[in-house]
Amino acid sequence: MSLTLYLHPLSSYCHKVLIALYENGTPFETVQVNLGDPQSASAFKAIWPVGKFPVLRDGASGRVVPESTGIIEYLALHHPGPVKLIPERPEAALEVRALDRFFDLHVHTHMQRIIGERLRPAESKDPYGLEQAKTALSVALTLAEKKMAGRTWAAGEEFSMADCAAAPPLFYSTSRSNRSPVPIRTSPPISAG
Repeated sequence: MSLTLYLHPLSSYCHKVLIALYENGTPFETVQVNLGDPQSASAFKAIWPVGKFPVLRDGASGRVVPESTGIIEYLALHHPGPVKLIPERPEAALEVRALDRFFDLHVHTHMQRIIGERLRPAESKDPYGLEQAKTALSVALTLAEKKMAGRTWAAGEEFSMADCAAAPPLFYSTSRSNRSPVPIRTSPPISAG
């Protein structure tokens, strides 16, 4: 198999790429990275010294592609499937890319900050940073709710990369009915196998 995805099963950014791969039925294998294990961390950093996931390695081309958006763009270009995750029409593609960045920067980031705070030891807690993340996430979720009202999918009527970006952090966030953007689960939405 030429495509290998290096991931951690609790990373919402990894789930974003998994959604894209599964949506198109793209064959791939996974390597679960454990940064707490010196051997696993060392092997992963030999491939991507930055040490963050997801990372895709294409054995056929020899390319190593980091970052979820870059991976999905790479797949669309070099391993396209039946679902066009990035529309061909330039205006539609711009909308998809803008929403992809919005969900990554304004929903994923703050949602992960909130979850990370729950996992920190008591002596390392950051109540001020946590409140900032909750406020920023609440604003982002309100904007997303308005933007997506009346649409079937995040960017319109077709499933796209924007939905790959939106699904994982929205899964981890509570419903908007109680206006409390706190993670509701600690298990991953997609199996990493």
